[in-house]
Amino acid sequence: MDRHFRDQLRRLEEVQKYLGMPDRVYERLIHPQRSLTVSIPVEMDDGSIKTFTGYRVQYNTARGPAKGGIRYHPEVTLDEVTTFAALMTWKCAVVNIPFGGAKGGVRCDASKMSRRELERLTRRYTYELGFVIGPERDIPAPDMYTDEQIMAWIMDTYSMMKGYNVPGVVTGKPGFVGSSRARKMATARGLVAVLEETARVMSTPFEELKVAIIGFGKVGAGLAEELYPKGIRVVGCADSKGAIYNPCGLNIPELKKHKKETGSVKGFPDGTDLTAEELMAKEVDVLVPASISGQINSAVAEKLSARVIVEGANNPTTGDADQVLREKGVFLVPDILASAGGVVVSYFEWVQDLQRYFWQDKEVTERLRSIMKKAFRDVYTVHREKDVDMRTAAMIVGVGRVAEAVSSRGLFP
Repeated sequence: MDRHFRDQLRRLEEVQKYLGMPDRVYERLIHPQRSLTVSIPVEMDDGSIKTFTGYRVQYNTARGPAKGGIRYHPEVTLDEVTTFAALMTWKCAVVNIPFGGAKGGVRCDASKMSRRELERLTRRYTYELGFVIGPERDIPAPDMYTDEQIMAWIMDTYSMMKGYNVPGVVTGKPGFVGSSRARKMATARGLVAVLEETARVMSTPFEELKVAIIGFGKVGAGLAEELYPKGIRVVGCADSKGAIYNPCGLNIPELKKHKKETGSVKGFPDGTDLTAEELMAKEVDVLVPASISGQINSAVAEKLSARVIVEGANNPTTGDADQVLREKGVFLVPDILASAGGVVVSYFEWVQDLQRYFWQDKEVTERLRSIMKKAFRDVYTVHREKDVDMRTAAMIVGVGRVAEAVSSRGLFP
Protein backbone atom coordinates (compact mmCIF):
# COMPACT_ATOMS: atom_id res chain seq x y z
CA MET A 1 0.00 0.00 0.00
CA ASP A 2 1.53 3.35 -1.00
CA ARG A 3 1.88 6.24 1.43
CA HIS A 4 -0.80 8.36 -0.27
CA PHE A 5 -3.48 5.73 0.29
CA ARG A 6 -2.25 5.25 3.88
CA ASP A 7 -2.74 9.01 4.32
CA GLN A 8 -6.30 8.64 3.06
CA LEU A 9 -7.02 5.82 5.50
CA ARG A 10 -5.54 7.85 8.36
CA ARG A 11 -7.74 10.81 7.46
CA LEU A 12 -10.76 8.50 7.27
CA GLU A 13 -9.90 7.12 10.71
CA GLU A 14 -9.61 10.66 12.05
CA VAL A 15 -13.05 11.75 10.84
CA GLN A 16 -14.56 8.56 12.24
CA LYS A 17 -13.89 10.08 15.68
CA TYR A 18 -16.34 12.85 14.80
CA LEU A 19 -18.87 10.91 12.73
CA GLY A 20 -19.08 7.74 14.81
CA MET A 21 -20.15 5.66 11.81
CA PRO A 22 -21.42 2.15 12.56
CA ASP A 23 -18.68 -0.45 12.00
CA ARG A 24 -20.58 -1.94 9.06
CA VAL A 25 -20.54 1.44 7.29
CA TYR A 26 -16.94 2.33 8.18
CA GLU A 27 -15.83 -1.08 6.92
CA ARG A 28 -17.44 -0.35 3.54
CA LEU A 29 -15.61 2.97 3.21
CA ILE A 30 -12.07 1.74 3.82
CA HIS A 31 -12.21 -0.63 0.86
CA PRO A 32 -12.69 0.22 -2.84
CA GLN A 33 -15.88 -1.19 -4.28
CA ARG A 34 -14.29 -2.44 -7.51
CA SER A 35 -10.73 -2.54 -8.86
CA LEU A 36 -9.99 -3.61 -12.41
CA THR A 37 -6.55 -4.32 -13.91
CA VAL A 38 -6.36 -4.89 -17.66
CA SER A 39 -3.68 -5.81 -20.19
CA ILE A 40 -3.66 -3.59 -23.27
CA PRO A 41 -1.87 -5.04 -26.31
CA VAL A 42 -1.10 -2.30 -28.84
CA GLU A 43 0.41 -2.50 -32.30
CA MET A 44 3.16 0.10 -32.39
CA ASP A 45 4.10 2.08 -35.48
CA ASP A 46 7.08 -0.21 -36.18
CA GLY A 47 4.76 -3.24 -36.34
CA SER A 48 5.73 -4.66 -32.94
CA ILE A 49 3.18 -5.49 -30.24
CA LYS A 50 3.63 -3.87 -26.84
CA THR A 51 1.43 -4.70 -23.86
CA PHE A 52 0.55 -1.93 -21.41
CA THR A 53 -1.17 -2.22 -18.03
CA GLY A 54 -4.30 -0.21 -17.31
CA TYR A 55 -6.46 0.30 -14.22
CA ARG A 56 -9.92 1.52 -13.26
CA VAL A 57 -11.01 1.78 -9.64
CA GLN A 58 -14.58 2.58 -8.60
CA TYR A 59 -14.22 3.44 -4.93
CA ASN A 60 -17.85 3.95 -3.94
CA THR A 61 -21.06 4.44 -5.93
CA ALA A 62 -23.62 4.77 -3.13
CA ARG A 63 -24.42 8.38 -4.20
CA GLY A 64 -24.47 7.80 -7.96
CA PRO A 65 -22.41 6.71 -10.97
CA ALA A 66 -18.64 6.70 -10.47
CA LYS A 67 -16.77 9.77 -11.71
CA GLY A 68 -13.06 10.35 -12.19
CA GLY A 69 -10.25 11.02 -14.61
CA ILE A 70 -7.91 8.81 -16.59
CA ARG A 71 -4.17 9.48 -16.52
CA TYR A 72 -1.41 8.20 -18.82
CA HIS A 73 1.90 8.10 -16.95
CA PRO A 74 4.83 5.66 -16.69
CA GLU A 75 4.53 5.51 -12.90
CA VAL A 76 0.78 4.83 -12.61
CA THR A 77 0.05 2.15 -10.01
CA LEU A 78 -3.10 0.52 -8.66
CA ASP A 79 -2.51 2.07 -5.22
CA GLU A 80 -2.20 5.56 -6.74
CA VAL A 81 -5.40 5.11 -8.74
CA THR A 82 -7.19 3.81 -5.63
CA THR A 83 -6.08 6.88 -3.66
CA PHE A 84 -7.46 9.27 -6.25
CA ALA A 85 -10.68 7.27 -6.57
CA ALA A 86 -11.20 7.70 -2.82
CA LEU A 87 -10.50 11.43 -3.11
CA MET A 88 -13.04 11.72 -5.91
CA THR A 89 -15.64 9.99 -3.76
CA TRP A 90 -15.27 12.57 -0.98
CA LYS A 91 -14.88 15.47 -3.45
CA CYS A 92 -18.17 14.76 -5.23
CA ALA A 93 -19.92 14.49 -1.87
CA VAL A 94 -18.41 17.74 -0.52
CA VAL A 95 -19.88 19.71 -3.45
CA ASN A 96 -23.04 17.59 -3.16
CA ILE A 97 -23.31 16.32 -6.73
CA PRO A 98 -24.82 12.86 -7.34
CA PHE A 99 -21.64 10.96 -8.26
CA GLY A 100 -19.46 8.39 -6.61
CA GLY A 101 -15.70 8.36 -7.06
CA ALA A 102 -13.45 6.60 -9.56
CA LYS A 103 -10.06 6.92 -11.20
CA GLY A 104 -8.25 5.24 -14.05
CA GLY A 105 -4.81 5.11 -15.56
CA VAL A 106 -2.50 3.43 -18.02
CA ARG A 107 1.18 2.85 -17.29
CA CYS A 108 2.78 4.38 -20.37
CA ASP A 109 4.93 7.31 -21.49
CA ALA A 110 2.52 9.25 -23.68
CA SER A 111 5.25 11.77 -24.60
CA LYS A 112 7.12 9.05 -26.51
CA MET A 113 4.10 7.68 -28.39
CA SER A 114 2.76 8.83 -31.73
CA ARG A 115 -0.80 10.04 -32.17
CA ARG A 116 -1.76 6.77 -33.88
CA GLU A 117 -0.22 4.71 -31.06
CA LEU A 118 -2.11 6.75 -28.47
CA GLU A 119 -5.33 6.26 -30.39
CA ARG A 120 -4.85 2.50 -30.60
CA LEU A 121 -3.96 2.37 -26.89
CA THR A 122 -7.02 4.43 -25.93
CA ARG A 123 -9.45 2.44 -28.04
CA ARG A 124 -8.21 -0.91 -26.73
CA TYR A 125 -8.25 0.36 -23.13
CA THR A 126 -11.83 1.56 -23.65
CA TYR A 127 -12.80 -1.83 -25.04
CA GLU A 128 -11.34 -3.54 -21.95
CA LEU A 129 -13.30 -1.17 -19.68
CA GLY A 130 -16.48 -1.37 -21.75
CA PHE A 131 -18.44 -3.50 -19.28
CA VAL A 132 -17.78 -1.23 -16.26
CA ILE A 133 -18.13 2.29 -17.74
CA GLY A 134 -21.17 4.10 -19.13
CA PRO A 135 -23.31 7.17 -18.43
CA GLU A 136 -25.21 5.33 -15.67
CA ARG A 137 -22.19 3.42 -14.36
CA ASP A 138 -18.89 5.28 -14.54
CA ILE A 139 -18.01 8.46 -16.45
CA PRO A 140 -14.27 9.03 -17.13
CA ALA A 141 -12.67 12.43 -17.77
CA PRO A 142 -9.23 13.83 -18.68
CA ASP A 143 -6.38 13.84 -16.21
CA MET A 144 -2.57 13.86 -16.39
CA TYR A 145 -1.40 13.51 -20.04
CA THR A 146 -4.90 12.88 -21.34
CA ASP A 147 -7.06 15.50 -23.05
CA GLU A 148 -10.27 16.11 -24.97
CA GLN A 149 -8.98 14.12 -27.96
CA ILE A 150 -8.46 11.06 -25.74
CA MET A 151 -12.01 11.53 -24.44
CA ALA A 152 -13.35 11.76 -28.01
CA TRP A 153 -11.70 8.42 -28.85
CA ILE A 154 -13.19 6.84 -25.70
CA MET A 155 -16.63 8.18 -26.56
CA ASP A 156 -16.39 6.99 -30.17
CA THR A 157 -15.16 3.51 -29.21
CA TYR A 158 -17.86 3.07 -26.59
CA SER A 159 -20.50 4.35 -29.01
CA MET A 160 -19.37 1.85 -31.66
CA MET A 161 -19.65 -0.93 -29.07
CA LYS A 162 -23.21 0.14 -28.25
CA GLY A 163 -24.28 0.87 -31.82
CA TYR A 164 -25.46 4.43 -31.15
CA ASN A 165 -24.04 7.76 -29.95
CA VAL A 166 -23.35 7.89 -26.20
CA PRO A 167 -21.87 11.34 -25.48
CA GLY A 168 -22.51 10.99 -21.74
CA VAL A 169 -19.96 8.18 -21.32
CA VAL A 170 -17.17 10.75 -20.78
CA THR A 171 -16.79 14.42 -19.94
CA GLY A 172 -14.11 16.83 -21.06
CA LYS A 173 -14.80 16.12 -24.73
CA PRO A 174 -14.34 18.54 -27.64
CA GLY A 175 -17.15 21.07 -27.90
CA PHE A 176 -18.55 19.73 -31.14
CA VAL A 177 -19.22 16.27 -29.67
CA GLY A 178 -21.00 17.32 -26.49
CA SER A 179 -18.71 19.23 -24.15
CA SER A 180 -19.99 21.87 -21.76
CA ARG A 181 -19.20 25.54 -22.13
CA ALA A 182 -16.56 26.78 -19.64
CA ARG A 183 -15.23 23.22 -19.16
CA LYS A 184 -11.56 24.09 -19.72
CA MET A 185 -11.57 26.86 -17.10
CA ALA A 186 -13.80 25.04 -14.60
CA THR A 187 -11.19 24.15 -11.97
CA ALA A 188 -9.61 27.61 -12.16
CA ARG A 189 -12.97 29.39 -11.83
CA GLY A 190 -13.91 27.13 -8.93
CA LEU A 191 -10.64 28.10 -7.24
CA VAL A 192 -11.46 31.79 -7.71
CA ALA A 193 -14.83 31.30 -5.97
CA VAL A 194 -13.07 29.53 -3.08
CA LEU A 195 -10.44 32.28 -2.86
CA GLU A 196 -13.21 34.88 -2.65
CA GLU A 197 -14.84 33.01 0.23
CA THR A 198 -11.49 32.49 1.94
CA ALA A 199 -10.74 36.22 1.79
CA ARG A 200 -14.20 36.95 3.17
CA VAL A 201 -13.89 34.72 6.24
CA MET A 202 -10.38 36.03 6.92
CA SER A 203 -11.59 39.64 6.61
CA THR A 204 -9.01 40.36 3.89
CA PRO A 205 -9.99 42.39 0.81
CA PHE A 206 -9.94 39.93 -2.11
CA GLU A 207 -8.26 42.41 -4.46
CA GLU A 208 -5.36 42.88 -2.01
CA LEU A 209 -4.27 39.23 -1.95
CA LYS A 210 -0.73 38.29 -2.96
CA VAL A 211 -0.78 34.84 -4.56
CA ALA A 212 1.90 32.33 -5.59
CA ILE A 213 0.98 29.40 -7.85
CA ILE A 214 2.99 26.17 -8.05
CA GLY A 215 2.24 24.59 -11.41
CA PHE A 216 1.60 26.54 -14.58
CA GLY A 217 -0.40 24.05 -16.58
CA LYS A 218 -4.12 24.04 -17.29
CA VAL A 219 -5.15 24.74 -13.69
CA GLY A 220 -2.31 27.00 -12.54
CA ALA A 221 -2.13 29.11 -15.67
CA GLY A 222 -5.92 29.22 -15.85
CA LEU A 223 -6.12 30.50 -12.28
CA ALA A 224 -3.48 33.17 -12.96
CA GLU A 225 -5.39 34.20 -16.07
CA GLU A 226 -8.61 34.54 -14.06
CA LEU A 227 -6.99 36.52 -11.22
CA TYR A 228 -4.96 38.98 -13.31
CA PRO A 229 -7.87 41.10 -14.66
CA LYS A 230 -9.35 41.24 -11.14
CA GLY A 231 -6.26 43.12 -9.96
CA ILE A 232 -4.93 40.26 -7.82
CA ARG A 233 -1.15 40.27 -7.59
CA VAL A 234 0.17 36.89 -8.72
CA VAL A 235 3.73 37.38 -7.44
CA GLY A 236 5.15 33.98 -8.31
CA CYS A 237 4.58 31.03 -10.62
CA ALA A 238 6.45 27.73 -10.93
CA ASP A 239 6.51 24.85 -13.38
CA SER A 240 8.57 21.66 -13.64
CA LYS A 241 11.64 23.56 -14.86
CA GLY A 242 11.79 26.46 -12.41
CA ALA A 243 9.98 29.42 -10.92
CA ILE A 244 9.69 33.18 -11.40
CA TYR A 245 9.01 35.83 -8.75
CA ASN A 246 8.10 39.51 -8.78
CA PRO A 247 6.81 41.05 -5.51
CA CYS A 248 4.97 43.74 -7.49
CA GLY A 249 3.02 41.12 -9.47
CA LEU A 250 3.65 39.30 -12.73
CA ASN A 251 2.20 40.28 -16.09
CA ILE A 252 0.29 37.05 -16.68
CA PRO A 253 -0.52 37.47 -20.41
CA GLU A 254 3.17 38.14 -21.08
CA LEU A 255 4.22 35.23 -18.84
CA LYS A 256 1.91 32.85 -20.73
CA LYS A 257 3.42 34.07 -23.99
CA HIS A 258 6.94 33.51 -22.61
CA LYS A 259 6.03 29.99 -21.46
CA LYS A 260 4.61 29.15 -24.89
CA GLU A 261 7.76 30.39 -26.62
CA THR A 262 10.36 28.89 -24.26
CA GLY A 263 8.58 25.95 -22.62
CA SER A 264 8.97 27.33 -19.08
CA VAL A 265 8.20 30.30 -16.87
CA LYS A 266 11.91 30.37 -16.05
CA GLY A 267 13.81 33.23 -17.60
CA PHE A 268 10.83 35.58 -17.78
CA PRO A 269 12.43 39.06 -18.08
CA ASP A 270 10.04 40.76 -15.64
CA GLY A 271 10.98 38.67 -12.61
CA THR A 272 13.64 36.79 -10.65
CA ASP A 273 14.38 33.12 -11.27
CA LEU A 274 13.94 30.80 -8.28
CA THR A 275 13.36 27.15 -7.59
CA ALA A 276 9.82 26.02 -6.76
CA GLU A 277 10.96 25.36 -3.17
CA GLU A 278 12.34 28.90 -2.87
CA LEU A 279 9.10 30.34 -4.20
CA MET A 280 7.06 28.35 -1.70
CA ALA A 281 9.12 29.91 1.11
CA LYS A 282 8.31 33.49 0.03
CA GLU A 283 5.94 35.60 2.13
CA VAL A 284 2.61 35.57 0.32
CA ASP A 285 -1.00 35.64 1.44
CA VAL A 286 -2.04 32.56 -0.52
CA LEU A 287 -0.05 29.64 -1.92
CA VAL A 288 -1.81 27.50 -4.51
CA PRO A 289 -0.15 24.11 -5.20
CA ALA A 290 -1.58 23.18 -8.61
CA SER A 291 0.87 20.58 -9.83
CA ILE A 292 1.74 17.08 -8.60
CA SER A 293 0.81 14.97 -5.58
CA GLY A 294 2.93 15.15 -2.47
CA GLN A 295 4.62 18.41 -3.45
CA ILE A 296 4.30 19.87 0.05
CA ASN A 297 6.05 17.49 2.43
CA SER A 298 7.04 18.17 6.02
CA ALA A 299 10.40 19.73 5.06
CA VAL A 300 8.72 22.12 2.63
CA ALA A 301 5.92 22.86 5.11
CA GLU A 302 8.46 23.94 7.75
CA LYS A 303 9.73 26.67 5.41
CA LEU A 304 6.38 27.97 4.17
CA SER A 305 5.47 31.57 4.99
CA ALA A 306 2.01 31.70 3.39
CA ARG A 307 -0.95 32.40 5.69
CA VAL A 308 -3.28 30.39 3.47
CA ILE A 309 -2.91 27.33 1.22
CA VAL A 310 -5.61 26.58 -1.33
CA GLU A 311 -4.99 23.18 -2.93
CA GLY A 312 -5.48 23.31 -6.69
CA ALA A 313 -4.01 19.84 -7.30
CA ASN A 314 -5.07 16.41 -6.10
CA ASN A 315 -3.39 15.37 -2.86
CA PRO A 316 -0.53 17.93 -2.99
CA THR A 317 0.09 17.88 0.78
CA THR A 318 1.38 14.82 2.61
CA GLY A 319 -0.06 13.69 5.94
CA ASP A 320 3.03 14.69 7.93
CA ALA A 321 3.03 18.13 6.26
CA ASP A 322 -0.61 18.56 7.32
CA GLN A 323 0.45 18.27 10.94
CA VAL A 324 3.23 20.84 10.50
CA LEU A 325 0.86 23.30 8.82
CA ARG A 326 -1.74 22.88 11.57
CA GLU A 327 0.88 23.66 14.20
CA LYS A 328 1.93 26.77 12.25
CA GLY A 329 -1.67 27.98 12.09
CA VAL A 330 -1.89 27.90 8.30
CA PHE A 331 -5.45 28.04 6.98
CA LEU A 332 -5.54 25.22 4.41
CA VAL A 333 -8.46 24.76 2.00
CA PRO A 334 -8.19 21.10 0.91
CA ASP A 335 -8.25 19.68 -2.59
CA ILE A 336 -11.58 17.90 -2.16
CA LEU A 337 -13.16 21.34 -1.81
CA ALA A 338 -10.86 23.82 -3.58
CA SER A 339 -10.22 21.89 -6.80
CA ALA A 340 -13.75 20.53 -7.22
CA GLY A 341 -14.72 23.01 -9.97
CA GLY A 342 -13.67 20.54 -12.65
CA VAL A 343 -15.94 17.76 -11.45
CA VAL A 344 -18.83 20.21 -10.92
CA VAL A 345 -18.73 21.29 -14.57
CA SER A 346 -18.21 17.66 -15.57
CA TYR A 347 -21.50 17.00 -13.81
CA PHE A 348 -23.06 19.85 -15.82
CA GLU A 349 -21.68 18.33 -19.04
CA TRP A 350 -23.11 14.91 -18.16
CA VAL A 351 -26.52 16.44 -17.42
CA GLN A 352 -26.47 18.37 -20.71
CA ASP A 353 -25.42 15.26 -22.66
CA LEU A 354 -28.28 13.24 -21.19
CA GLN A 355 -30.79 15.99 -22.01
CA ARG A 356 -29.21 16.91 -25.37
CA TYR A 357 -29.70 20.51 -24.27
CA PHE A 358 -26.70 22.80 -23.72
CA TRP A 359 -26.26 25.90 -21.55
CA GLN A 360 -24.45 29.15 -22.26
CA ASP A 361 -21.11 30.06 -20.66
CA LYS A 362 -22.68 32.55 -18.23
CA GLU A 363 -25.18 30.01 -16.91
CA VAL A 364 -22.46 27.38 -16.40
CA THR A 365 -20.19 29.81 -14.57
CA GLU A 366 -22.97 31.15 -12.33
CA ARG A 367 -24.07 27.63 -11.37
CA LEU A 368 -20.45 26.65 -10.70
CA ARG A 369 -19.83 29.65 -8.44
CA SER A 370 -23.04 28.99 -6.53
CA ILE A 371 -22.13 25.36 -5.84
CA MET A 372 -18.52 26.13 -4.88
CA LYS A 373 -19.47 28.93 -2.51
CA LYS A 374 -22.18 26.80 -0.87
CA ALA A 375 -19.69 23.95 -0.43
CA PHE A 376 -17.15 26.30 1.16
CA ARG A 377 -19.77 27.58 3.60
CA ASP A 378 -20.81 24.03 4.51
CA VAL A 379 -17.21 23.06 5.26
CA TYR A 380 -16.39 26.31 7.05
CA THR A 381 -19.41 25.88 9.31
CA VAL A 382 -18.15 22.45 10.41
CA HIS A 383 -14.63 23.90 10.81
CA ARG A 384 -15.99 26.48 13.28
CA GLU A 385 -18.53 24.30 15.07
CA LYS A 386 -16.20 21.34 15.69
CA ASP A 387 -12.99 23.40 16.00
CA VAL A 388 -11.14 21.29 13.42
CA ASP A 389 -8.95 22.22 10.47
CA MET A 390 -10.57 22.67 7.05
CA ARG A 391 -9.34 19.34 5.68
CA THR A 392 -10.90 17.45 8.56
CA ALA A 393 -14.06 19.55 8.19
CA ALA A 394 -14.26 18.76 4.46
CA MET A 395 -13.77 15.07 5.16
CA ILE A 396 -16.50 15.18 7.82
CA VAL A 397 -18.88 16.72 5.28
CA GLY A 398 -17.92 14.46 2.37
CA VAL A 399 -17.51 11.17 4.20
CA GLY A 400 -20.61 11.91 6.24
CA ARG A 401 -22.73 12.26 3.10
CA VAL A 402 -21.34 9.05 1.61
CA ALA A 403 -21.88 7.24 4.91
CA GLU A 404 -25.51 8.38 4.99
CA ALA A 405 -26.05 6.99 1.48
CA VAL A 406 -24.37 3.67 2.37
CA SER A 407 -26.40 3.37 5.57
CA SER A 408 -29.70 4.27 3.88
CA ARG A 409 -29.23 1.79 1.03
CA GLY A 410 -28.17 -1.06 3.31
CA LEU A 411 -26.38 -4.21 2.18
CA PHE A 412 -27.47 -6.46 -0.68
CA PRO A 413 -28.20 -9.31 -0.44
